[in-house]
Amino acid sequence: MENDRRNFIKKAGLAGASLAAGFSLPATSNPGPVTEANTHRAQQSIIGPYGPWLDRVRSSELPSLSFRNDSFSDVAEWKTLALARTRERLGIPVMGEIPRVTIHATHRYEGLLLEEVSWQLPYGRPTKALVLKPENASGKLPGILAFHDHGGNKYFGWRKITKTGKDQHPLMKTHQEHYYEGMAWANEVAKRGYVVMVSDAFTFASRRVMLEDVPESHRSGLTDSDPENPASIEAYNQWAGAHEHVMAKSLFCGGTTWPGVFLAEDQMALDILAARPDVDKNRLGCGGLSGGGLRTVMMAGLDPRIRCAVCVGFMSTWTDFLLNKSYTHTWMTYVPRLPEELDFPEILGLRVPLPTLVLNDEQDQLYTLPEMKRADAILQEIYQKAGASDRYMASYYPGPHKFDQPMQQEAFAWWDKWLKN
Repeated sequence: MENDRRNFIKKAGLAGASLAAGFSLPATSNPGPVTEANTHRAQQSIIGPYGPWLDRVRSSELPSLSFRNDSFSDVAEWKTLALARTRERLGIPVMGEIPRVTIHATHRYEGLLLEEVSWQLPYGRPTKALVLKPENASGKLPGILAFHDHGGNKYFGWRKITKTGKDQHPLMKTHQEHYYEGMAWANEVAKRGYVVMVSDAFTFASRRVMLEDVPESHRSGLTDSDPENPASIEAYNQWAGAHEHVMAKSLFCGGTTWPGVFLAEDQMALDILAARPDVDKNRLGCGGLSGGGLRTVMMAGLDPRIRCAVCVGFMSTWTDFLLNKSYTHTWMTYVPRLPEELDFPEILGLRVPLPTLVLNDEQDQLYTLPEMKRADAILQEIYQKAGASDRYMASYYPGPHKFDQPMQQEAFAWWDKWLKN
């Protein structure tokens, strides 16, 4: 039984690296000498001969709303146009008024005051979140929205990056060891003098699609009984991974997109965080790894209340997704028609000149290094053109997809620099 559990954890870690469960990563191999066959392979794509053709069609010139175009010189005018079009492409649903927040429990742990809270959106079950801050803090503190990852694990949400002092699920202990070098990074940044909120993202944990809420014929024979059992969690996550294309298609049919929905929900979380009496609404930041990095791209790119952003392990180009890596990524990533107007890093670039840090892993399985560096160059060009080169930084760390302690320390220092000083 213990060996089975360890094997599952190992498999879950690999599935997490691919974000959307159900896809395996290619093995790393020596490319060998340069030959005609190798050259042919270099021209191959994950959609065969259609990849290079489609990329040529898409990238024959700069995207129409790229700030890198010579036709754009005024940042404010460009942002007005580009933001309006991006919001239109996302199909962001209207959430209405800020909901009433219910505090379910408060307690202290390792110098922090923790609040377990929830709120009811116009649809779905209540959203659960954890708020953390120094227990002896007074006055208004800067606030951070800490975004949990995807990890191929829809069963968990805010528990992925926090510790509460209560019994930690063994899968979350392993999860934090695998991605965060054993750290609950939301706790660690709160200790530095922040009010940190970690809310469950759309389709995760409290916001996940419950089996009992779909027709029995679509449950693959599963039930919600004994939900905390690792075997039940594995079965649910496999089902949820396979269900992603169903959700994405239904969202398209409803006139919205997956990024549009999770952005709307994250903006509501930001509304709630900013309205707290212990938070300085003029000093707000956000960040996260992987799926949390994707949420950072959308939130920081489209909401100027985010004064400082840290995107970890989610930066590349549409070309990289198109030719090489779309199969490693969740349906949460894609926005129809937007690549014609903005390359992927340019969504985050919509926040220029606000401070932005991008942290990359050089052996990240989810991207190719050349395209990560091309995305970096695009963001550098945007910030340079806007006269704000000092407010953008990208760093590269050895190793696979992760947010380890050295990366965390750089992220924390970046937030300190721009939200405290």
